[in-house]
Amino acid sequence: MTVPDRLNKKNNQMKTINKLRKIRFNYILLLLLISFFGCERDDFQKLDQRNWQLVWSDEFNDPAGILPDASKWTFDIGAGQNGWGNQELQYYTNNPANVSADGEGNLVITAIRSGNSFTSARIKTQGLFAQKYGRFEARLKTPYGPGLWPAFWMLGENIETNPWPQCGEIDIMELRGQEPHIINGTIHGPGYSGGNPVTKSYALINNRFDIDYHIYAVEWDENKIDFFVDDYLYQRIKQSDVPGEWVYNQPFFILLNVAVGGNYVGFPTTQTPFPQKMIIDYVRVYNEVN
Repeated sequence: MTVPDRLNKKNNQMKTINKLRKIRFNYILLLLLISFFGCERDDFQKLDQRNWQLVWSDEFNDPAGILPDASKWTFDIGAGQNGWGNQELQYYTNNPANVSADGEGNLVITAIRSGNSFTSARIKTQGLFAQKYGRFEARLKTPYGPGLWPAFWMLGENIETNPWPQCGEIDIMELRGQEPHIINGTIHGPGYSGGNPVTKSYALINNRFDIDYHIYAVEWDENKIDFFVDDYLYQRIKQSDVPGEWVYNQPFFILLNVAVGGNYVGFPTTQTPFPQKMIIDYVRVYNEVN
């Protein structure tokens, strides 16, 4: 072997060694990153053990066609001012066609189209039940389609004397029907409301929320609100995270509804199928006990 050949061979060996070192370095770096972020995510999911006691629920075990239990739920009726403040299109009713038990352990809220008009339902526990802090959850299946806006949410009990957003709003689950694989958990308050709330999305991979039931929940105390889908914590909002006043130190009441159209979702299209149903298996509220 000539001297130039030996030099070329040595250079090639050095290049190979350098490549292997680079690959090794990148591999170690990748493992460190996975370890760091994996631990961070696991720590986020390691919640303090809490002893929850059921204090209020509706399992909707009523005969088919029956309206919601009047001792637990009341109705918003009508089109609201400026489409409930959001340019929504539906007229809310207390008609069993829009809201009633299905006889199979569910409550069904149905959005119906009749020509160019829409009816639906919005039920609430206002004046009947409200609670400060605890776990609030519902197991339900969403509707879908452009312009559909289902929601499971809460408003401050003092809304009559402290109008929105001063009363506070906690959106445990809301969904844009044109994106049936994404839900949002959101709070609105003074200084962070309307188009500028504190919010985060949670998305399913290769699945949609209208295909099956999911459990949506918040766990709320004096300093923070945790948002869950199927007991997976995907968002924590602490008092220090909000750019305005923290107004979540009073009782809130529960709402369930399916809106049609509005600022949040846009408007139905020819591709929007009607009727559309939100099917609710149960709503449960818990207190933490020592």
